[in-house]
Amino acid sequence: MLAIRLDPEIESRLQHLADRTGRTKTFYARQAILEHLDDLEDIYLATQRLERPARTYSAEDVKHELGL
Repeated sequence: MLAIRLDPEIESRLQHLADRTGRTKTFYARQAILEHLDDLEDIYLATQRLERPARTYSAEDVKHELGL
């Protein structure tokens, strides 16, 4: 369960969209969260990776490791 407070203008836009489409405000709030959650997770992981870069391997290292 999640409760959020929205500015009156955003609430009005959301209500208007729900009324026009026959969907619920909850449906659109859920859709917005799902669409942006992947982006937020990617940003977090990229930032984390930049703070602690992984080891890189040259083509020669890979060939040697694979016995090529």
